Amino acid sequence: MLKAIVIVAAVLAVGIAGIFVFALTKPDTFRVERSLALKAPAEAIYPLVSDFHFWTSWSPYEGRDPAMKRTFGRTAAGKGATYAWDGNNNVGAGHMEILEASTPSKLRIKLDFERPFEGHNTAEFTFVPQGDATLVTWAMYGPAPLMSKVMQVFINMDTMIGKDFEAGLASLKKLTEK
Repeated sequence: MLKAIVIVAAVLAVGIAGIFVFALTKPDTFRVERSLALKAPAEAIYPLVSDFHFWTSWSPYEGRDPAMKRTFGRTAAGKGATYAWDGNNNVGAGHMEILEASTPSKLRIKLDFERPFEGHNTAEFTFVPQGDATLVTWAMYGPAPLMSKVMQVFINMDTMIGKDFEAGLASLKKLTEK
């Protein structure tokens, strides 16, 4: 019996060590990006993204917890605007601050997650005119600490976050192409 326990423990230890070794081969940074052409001028789309009050109308994260607590800073939109949220396990808690607002072409947002996992990333939106449409790109990038790398062994972050970005861009499209 003791021999069987030792063998099982050794197999588990080798397996866990293997996961960590494989995780260490993952990149030190990550980037998730999705784009969609919206048949609307950038001037009509940009305000929906640059003002956190409008995110409830298009962000895929806003509907995941109807009881989520939201706190907006003194600045309503553009550089310096802040937004904090505290919700259930589907949305966690964190805060955002717009660091760069180049109307109507680019927004850069400091994005800090507090739970369920701590993370410090950057979100970026770009708006590029293309004839009668605007190509909107939503990206998130940042460091990939060890726990993030371990998660990446089991979860494809690009697919998981990318689906949310696709849903948010599709909602922006519906709002602006009415």
